[in-house]
Amino acid sequence: MSVNEASPMVVMGKVVAAQGIQGWVKVQTFTEYLDSLLDYDTWYMGNEQAWRPLEVLDASVHGGKVVIARLQGIADRTAAEKCKGMLIAIPRSELPEQEEGEYYWSDLIGLTVVNQAGEVFGTVDTLLETGANDVLVIKGDIGETLIPFIASVIQQVDLKGKTIRVDWQADYLK
Repeated sequence: MSVNEASPMVVMGKVVAAQGIQGWVKVQTFTEYLDSLLDYDTWYMGNEQAWRPLEVLDASVHGGKVVIARLQGIADRTAAEKCKGMLIAIPRSELPEQEEGEYYWSDLIGLTVVNQAGEVFGTVDTLLETGANDVLVIKGDIGETLIPFIASVIQQVDLKGKTIRVDWQADYLK
């Protein structure tokens, strides 16, 4: 299936391993709550270029760290092992609307990060969940920069303008 431009995909997790011999896969979720992926009957497996819809036959939280799932068309361990590294996504149109000031991580990836002095740090490559707060991982000319995603630092997120304005000094990086 090709991604429909009207409803882009939001990556919710990644297959990290096979589980058992009956085609179950282990999924590391990128969601705020570990069980959020269980709300969807169809997952889309693939990568940013192509997605394949798969019906979720059974799924649960396993060991408090990952989700395990049995998906349509993946019947044995060999097939499950071939899925390792594949992304799991849901169409954006199926996700709940975000409250003002809340963002899906996928919305932030690729945004340019600029401080109040107009200095460009680079673009958001990914986010990390540290327990205390989320952290933006920014890649740019000066290398990798980590900036906490907290109200005192994040001044403005402009999705249309594709920028994040931060209260962060360039010399914090050295």
